[in-house]
Amino acid sequence: MPTIKTFLLPDLGEGLTEADLLSWNVAIGDVIELNQIIAEVETAKASVELPSPYAGTVVALHAAVGDTIDVGNPFIDIETPEDDLAPKAAGPTTGSTETAERTPVLVGYGAAGERTSRRRGARAAAGPVAEPTPATVSSPGRPLAPPPVRFAARNAGVDLADIPASGSRGQVTRDDLDRYLRASAPVKPVAEPVGTRVVADEERTPVKGVRKHTAAAMVRSAFTAPHVTEFVDIDITPTLELLEQLRDNKHFAGVRLTPLTLVAKALLVALRTNPSLNSFWDEDAQEIVTKRYVNLGIAAATPRGLMVPNIKNAQTLGLRDLAQALSELTTTAKEGKTGPADLADGTITITNVGVFGVDSGTPILNPGEAAILCFGSIRRRPWEYQGEIALRSITTLSLSFDHRLVDGEQGSKFLATVAAVLSDPLNLIALS
Repeated sequence: MPTIKTFLLPDLGEGLTEADLLSWNVAIGDVIELNQIIAEVETAKASVELPSPYAGTVVALHAAVGDTIDVGNPFIDIETPEDDLAPKAAGPTTGSTETAERTPVLVGYGAAGERTSRRRGARAAAGPVAEPTPATVSSPGRPLAPPPVRFAARNAGVDLADIPASGSRGQVTRDDLDRYLRASAPVKPVAEPVGTRVVADEERTPVKGVRKHTAAAMVRSAFTAPHVTEFVDIDITPTLELLEQLRDNKHFAGVRLTPLTLVAKALLVALRTNPSLNSFWDEDAQEIVTKRYVNLGIAAATPRGLMVPNIKNAQTLGLRDLAQALSELTTTAKEGKTGPADLADGTITITNVGVFGVDSGTPILNPGEAAILCFGSIRRRPWEYQGEIALRSITTLSLSFDHRLVDGEQGSKFLATVAAVLSDPLNLIALS
């Protein structure tokens, strides 16, 4: 006989305890397949698509869009055939020499114990919802789309239902959205974030997901690590001239080169002689842990809030590979595709406030890191050059560091080395 299986919200990585429901891809009565994407949730780290661990018929949904669900709480009920006895997840077979098709894989099944799904406002004491109303769940005709496409459509004010879908499962792809936008179809107003309330002359938006995580992390960092910030103005004209030469070089054909590329390279070079900037404070062990690898974080403003994805083992990359990695990292972040693994284990960060026309700042450390380098705007200014006053391209670098880990001398030498490389790129060769 058929059996009703309850899928509990899994632990989506790094001990996260809750997630916000962004959307359902299924409705009550739908017949679904194993590993079919059933919903999209947002954790404090990233948005995640959840595949179904069962094949069968959806009989109950235990949350509504916008709800916060605790890990281990009931998420969805599925009526399954008798022989479907346990959760399954497809993926590469261990030890197999054949190439397995990539399919969604669950990362856990949550913690045991009863918890309560929290609801917003008047829903706070209502408890889990067995069958949300049609207005809060996807209807069978609602178009499917991966998270980046949904974010892009939302930012463009486009209703996915208006876009012809060409995906293999009937989903709207990025190409579908791009074609729709190029056709200059009428754009609808952007919807307000879920939970936004307008009261008199105020607008109130619940603090959830990435923004909630970022706020807590910044407060923790600001009040646990003794920050020191130093500044230096530099003539970056030689770096800009080098960039123009590299863009014309055949070895960099098709590679997006920006001033940030050489700032990142200068930072990596400076770390070789100033490794204390690539360390963290182990409070439990009362030890300073210096990393031999560099996971270079780049602070990125995204539709979901501030994120700091990082380039793993950046110290091993040549200039061309570093430029490609930076381009992929920023594009992925802006499209909302950044996953939890991309945000974990950063060792040092760059924040580029110059793209906003800001000259400098005193950035707060990314928690668990010893330093963050702030790259300001590049402006044409009068500057002493070869004994005369000339118009040169000037920028300001500022460095915030944890004074428990980095002495003033170490921080100053590191910042001076970065400045020396950018003011005379030949130092890339001399110091490499």
